[in-house]
Amino acid sequence: MMEKKEIYVLSAKQISVQQPLCEDWMSQPIEYQQPFNRSIDPSFKDYISPIEARRMGKILKRAIATSKEALKASGLETVDAIITGTGYGCIENTEFFLDALSKDGEQMLSPTYFMQSTHNTISSIVAIQMKNHGYNVTYAHKGTSFDSALQDAVLQLRLGKISSALVGGHDEMTETFYNILKKGGMMGHDDEMCGEAAVSVVVGARNDDYLCKILDFKMLHKPTIERLKAMAAKFKADFILTGISGDHKSDEAYIAEAKELFGDAKLLKYKHLFGESFTSSGLGFYVAAQCLKAGKIPAHLFVNPKDITDKKPSKILIFNHSDGTNYSLTLLEA
Repeated sequence: MMEKKEIYVLSAKQISVQQPLCEDWMSQPIEYQQPFNRSIDPSFKDYISPIEARRMGKILKRAIATSKEALKASGLETVDAIITGTGYGCIENTEFFLDALSKDGEQMLSPTYFMQSTHNTISSIVAIQMKNHGYNVTYAHKGTSFDSALQDAVLQLRLGKISSALVGGHDEMTETFYNILKKGGMMGHDDEMCGEAAVSVVVGARNDDYLCKILDFKMLHKPTIERLKAMAAKFKADFILTGISGDHKSDEAYIAEAKELFGDAKLLKYKHLFGESFTSSGLGFYVAAQCLKAGKIPAHLFVNPKDITDKKPSKILIFNHSDGTNYSLTLLEA
């Protein structure tokens, strides 16, 4: 039987539609009216040389910046594993390559866009930048990509295979890609705001300085309501961070399901600030971890204004599902 070792979140950094690499969103969130927004990028020259940066897409620069900041904040010199989740990988470079292919046929094509368009480029380039030769893997599982990466890290840590891991959730969205997803009915419903995600989290066994603890984690595929209720009974928390996004039909189902599973627990949301994306659950993990570290939950995260409280959170459960088929429950403790 696998030993249930304690796992700690040592650091978490983000680049998103909120101010990058900081927690300004807790007190001064940026509010958007447009249905689609790209991330606010920091100056990348502090993380990547201009010569290297010139040949990199935005998603790769963001992954490197958040990874280096997360590693620095963790107090570790390196990690044993780099595990990345991404829904669709390097979309911008894929578009550049396909545009060139469309315009120029198969003549004089630049190999750079092709080489940097694959999903596992992100995890690989982070490892190269950090001179890391450890376990390196990428998960591309749509809305549970970050969750799958986190599950791998948790299993590896519990098995004692590693003592630390850098877990990333990275996705970018161009205007063209957003319009395709909207036409296909995958995103952009009602009041839903779509954005981009770049999250890097360091988890490990060290416990002298950390944001919070991962008490439990579970992923379920097409669970029955009875199975979900059984899991909810084990994952008890006063605050439930949900994926409510502004998609009215989906949100109504989310709220109804959460109330049936978690009763009177206070529901929280984050996508109205950070936007919907395929790895937005990574931003949810980041939000929960930072709230536990700060010992407070900002009023603008509460779904119901009547639930707003200055009570110090001790546990936050992140409740995520993708397409109503794949569910994840992540229980974090201060």
